[in-house]
Amino acid sequence: MHQATTLLTIDTRRQGLVDVTDEIRSWLEDLRLGEGLLTVFCRHTSASLLIQENAAPEVRSDLEAYFARIAPESREYAHDDEGPDDMPAHLRTALTQVQLSIPVMDGQLALGTWQGIYLFEHRRRPHRRQLALHVIGL
Repeated sequence: MHQATTLLTIDTRRQGLVDVTDEIRSWLEDLRLGEGLLTVFCRHTSASLLIQENAAPEVRSDLEAYFARIAPESREYAHDDEGPDDMPAHLRTALTQVQLSIPVMDGQLALGTWQGIYLFEHRRRPHRRQLALHVIGL
């Protein structure tokens, strides 16, 4: 059994979904594992992770619009230390997830045909985000 870890740094430009599948896939392929389990962990409280469709860009824009409606920006939150997008970012993270587990089969992510891994940036301004990757396998 082998294990490997790394920190993947992602620079975001704005609120929204950032496809990180290729960066994760590249790191995994360099390890040359056959079978195993990959954990992806987002080290932030105002960004999250999703596995979502990677073909139609409308899926991403619809998801972004939906989360803007259910956790709108407002100065009415008690926690607004960094502006009106501060607390909504935490709410959006709480409604999604900060950790994904993805099987590795024959050295590849076992994603479906139209699935991609996304970092969901919930803040308006650019950020430097870190994803901790851990894989265990043969």
